Amino acid sequence: MRRKTKLIHGGIAGDAHTGAVSVPIYQVSTYKQEAVGVHKGYEYSRTGNPTRHALEELIKDVEEGYAGFAFSSGMAAITAVMMLFNSGDHVILTDDVYGGTYRVMTKVLNRLGIESTFVDTSDISQIEKHIKQNTKAIHIETPTNPLLKITDLQAVSALAKQYGLLTIVDNTFSTPYWQTPLALGADIVVHSATKYLGGHSDVVAGLVVVNSEQLATDLHFIQNSTGGILGPQDSWLLMRGIKTLGIRMEEHEKNTRKIVEFLTNHPAVTRVYYPGLPSHPNHDVAKKQMRGFGGMVSFDVGSAEKAEQVLTRVRYFTLAESLGAVESLISLPAKMTHASIPKERRDELGITDGLIRISVGLEDADDLIEDLAQALA
Repeated sequence: MRRKTKLIHGGIAGDAHTGAVSVPIYQVSTYKQEAVGVHKGYEYSRTGNPTRHALEELIKDVEEGYAGFAFSSGMAAITAVMMLFNSGDHVILTDDVYGGTYRVMTKVLNRLGIESTFVDTSDISQIEKHIKQNTKAIHIETPTNPLLKITDLQAVSALAKQYGLLTIVDNTFSTPYWQTPLALGADIVVHSATKYLGGHSDVVAGLVVVNSEQLATDLHFIQNSTGGILGPQDSWLLMRGIKTLGIRMEEHEKNTRKIVEFLTNHPAVTRVYYPGLPSHPNHDVAKKQMRGFGGMVSFDVGSAEKAEQVLTRVRYFTLAESLGAVESLISLPAKMTHASIPKERRDELGITDGLIRISVGLEDADDLIEDLAQALA
């Protein structure tokens, strides 16, 4: 089954009871049992809900994994994955990881004794250099947020297996339409499904896909025990969004290529970050493991003052947190998505006060370019 077909026909199709083409929204908390412990597969909706199960089966198929899990947010999904580890365990993470991931690792999970080290995972030698006796996993974002660095997934997965570690990949920016990490050797894939998978700025959700029965058993235990599950209404919205993921990602990319060309040639822009550019330091790796380069672009205008000017002048780019929606969004990472990272750390990474991140939507590309042009003038 090819990718666009799988997005529509993967998982559980329709409703066997009524013939409905769309999986129904089972807005229910509990289920009748024929006798104690004898039921039709469902007991209580925290443990399992038919609508959520349909979504979990769909993302499992699309990501080519063993089992899928749906959570109430991307951060709930990442936190549940980190709960696979014990006090005293150590995890290596990508250095310019999403600010929320950095915050939960350094302000919450560290209090439970889970250690973390942030390194440039695009440099394999840096990863190996920081592997310790208590290291249990390598958590990768590729492309990263917001600098769009690329990590070689096959190389990292091979290194992880050499040391008996798990490879966890945040696939939010690429989506399974452009990149399937499990097929490249990863063990766990996570998504902020709020973004491209939902695609319409109307649902907050997180998804996880694992590659083995043992990981599935362990993660389901955590999901059921901690209870950060996705509700049936949001599960249904997410399935609806995933069905159009293919055509949306192709249009996002088409618009983005035009905008990247415009930004690259604009005198007010000092640098453009996009893995589809041949000048990107990891372009060859991106070309090898991705089927498309996506709709996220970051560019530097040199100062906070100029960045604020752009943000206040744009008309079609909405100043907002989040990304991956049909409408184009614009943000200032240093003051928004990555504000929880200390300034000295942001400066070290290259997340400057003049760095702007845009999520290119599905509007007419010429309108978006004209909007950026007047804002940069």
